[in-house]
Amino acid sequence: MTKGRLRAGECVYGCFVRYPDPGLVELLALQGFDFLVLDGEHGTMEPRECENMVRAAELRDVTPVVRVPANAAPVILRFMDTGAQGVHIPLATSAEDADAAVRSVKYWPRGTRGLTGVRAASYGQEEPLAEYVSQANEETLVVVQIETRDALERVPEIGAVDGVDVVFVGPTDLSQALGVPGQLSHPLVEEAFETIVRGMIDSPAALGVLVADADGARRWRERGARYIAVTVDSLLTRSARALLATVRVTVGANV
Repeated sequence: MTKGRLRAGECVYGCFVRYPDPGLVELLALQGFDFLVLDGEHGTMEPRECENMVRAAELRDVTPVVRVPANAAPVILRFMDTGAQGVHIPLATSAEDADAAVRSVKYWPRGTRGLTGVRAASYGQEEPLAEYVSQANEETLVVVQIETRDALERVPEIGAVDGVDVVFVGPTDLSQALGVPGQLSHPLVEEAFETIVRGMIDSPAALGVLVADADGARRWRERGARYIAVTVDSLLTRSARALLATVRVTVGANV
């Protein structure tokens, strides 16, 4: 699974999906991604839809991770109870934020997540809840997103929080926080990226990032990122535009 590969020092690749469609999740899973991020922050997905998307990912042995809309225990609980194997927490600004997220995701003794026989626990049918709790605490992936000015200088402390597996760069929101929205190559944004990279040196957590394409993935791997994701929108639009540009030029040349 994704968390085990990260622990082994490997690099894993995933895709964000903000459209609540299990068929799309299954199709993406068949492409060979290690994980899929089911986006409940920038999409219309609700827990009921998330549950079916999780099923689709599990069917193809891909790790389903959900991005929740807020770092709030009741919100995290509802999405994690669908069976998601990990969670993205947006707008983590401090070690306290990261610790609150971990406590919301984990059961006793590390956390305070509510426990009952929901789908995540196989409805309490396959194993005693005590065994499920132990396994879930060990295997659940916690990803905290760095997207604000306040978070930049606190990256070392955020990455050191017990239970945080990935510190994830949210480039677009970070650019907005720096006053240059959408300008991902702006010097202020590049400087922020370097601050995060420096802050992750010797961190027990992995560095994660959202990229637009393969070149971006390669550049961030060179910076030390090991949890790298694209969006389905980026994959679809780039491929469609490239195809249309090619065939239209070819057709025009043959006329």
